[in-house]
Amino acid sequence: MSDKKTSKTAASSASEVMRDGRTAKDSKTSAGSALSQVNKGRSTSDDAAHSASETLQSDDTGAKSKTAAGSALSQKEN
Repeated sequence: MSDKKTSKTAASSASEVMRDGRTAKDSKTSAGSALSQVNKGRSTSDDAAHSASETLQSDDTGAKSKTAAGSALSQKEN
């Protein structure tokens, strides 16, 4: 279990990503992972980490999606 938690800023970004109908699946997966870790101490799954990585590498992805993805990826246990 991770001792890291999703920040308020990242949680807010993740929430907006989840509500946006134009957001890609990888972005929603990583945003959902970040939201599931607010005050929970959970770690990011392999699938969510992969989606977060894809989100961060995409040139077409917005800042809020990248914020949520970065939060999720930072909470991946080694």
